[in-house]
Formats: sequence, C-alpha cells, structure tokens
Amino acid sequence: MAPRLVAIRSYVPTEDAAWAESVLDGVGGRVQVRRGELVDVLEPGLGFMAERDHTAVGLLTYRLDVDAAELSSIVATPRRTGSGSALLAALVEAVRAAHLDWIWVVTTNDNVDALRFYQRRGFRIGEVRVGAVDRARKALKPSIARLGEHGIPLRDEIELVLDLRLES
Repeated sequence: MAPRLVAIRSYVPTEDAAWAESVLDGVGGRVQVRRGELVDVLEPGLGFMAERDHTAVGLLTYRLDVDAAELSSIVATPRRTGSGSALLAALVEAVRAAHLDWIWVVTTNDNVDALRFYQRRGFRIGEVRVGAVDRARKALKPSIARLGEHGIPLRDEIELVLDLRLES
C-alpha cells in the first residue's frame, strides 16, 4: 500500500492554535529558550501545518528578519513519515519568495535526531553555545529538564544554518 501524501497549508492561529499548543507541550512547550531569551514560537503566527486525510500531523513556525528566517519550531507526528521534510520544503520556498538568504534554527546537544534531520537537508553547524541551556535553566526557564533525549545531559545550544545562496 502506498503511503498517504501529506498536504501543506499555512498555519492559521485562530484555527490551529489549540492543536499546535497541545503538540508543543510534548516538546518543551510554546515558550522556548534560544540565544538567551524566551520566545513564544507561535508568535507572530507565521507557519505551516502538515495534514494527512485532513488530520494535523505536523507544524512548523518561523520568524522573518532582515536577511534571514528563524525556524522557531518543527514537530511531526509521527516522525519519519515525510511531514517534517514537506514542512521544511515549504519554509524554504517561503523564505526564497521573501528574497532572504538564510534559515537558522537552534536545537540542543541531546537532540541527535534533529541534528541528523537538518544536516541531511543541507544545514551546517554555525555555532555551539556551550552551557547555554544550563544558563537558561537557571535564569529564564527552570522547568528545562536536566536530562534530554537518549539520557543525554541537556547543556548546550547548537545553531544550524542553511545558506539558500548555495542551494540552487
């Protein structure tokens, strides 16, 4: 049996926020920390939804800057079914249409699945902020777990970048 195709559409806060919040609760919540600040990943409301058979299976949110876009969050349920790749492709298209050059994303040192996902899709490690998660846990968000995925101590931020000028 052939896999069901995923459909990508724009995130609509008034329609999608409840589902988005519930799925984000499983991955650190709507308010996340990166680059030393708290960020509501559902603001400013830019993003995409992935659906199979009219059922939500993924979310990607982003923010635009002068020459770059931040990929704020990406969640696919279940993983490894093509939803994340389709969401990322939609973001790349939107960023190119906005005539921006870069996409950047921050993940943590324990998130080896994310590191694999991004690097396989052309992202490069741009910066490692040693101890950033430890500092954020102390100063900004005490609820950040000490142990992350695969039992790895959660300590550092890893920023990955995709230079769209290199992707033709």
